[in-house]
Amino acid sequence: MNIVYNDKTDLLYIRLDDKKQDVVNRRVSEDMVLDIGENDRIVGIEILDASKHVSLDKLLPVKYEVAKA
Repeated sequence: MNIVYNDKTDLLYIRLDDKKQDVVNRRVSEDMVLDIGENDRIVGIEILDASKHVSLDKLLPVKYEVAKA
């Protein structure tokens, strides 16, 4: 699993499966997009306007990256 937060775009991406594969994006709400991979499995979750929905402090101790300029 890999979690990346981009503070410039306020986008949080959670990658559940690191296997390289083709994905289909499926918007499930105004602020959430699922990446659907092989066998209709969710391989990634993209949260737009993440600071409105998630407290990054509560994700700890999970390691996350902040995008640099």
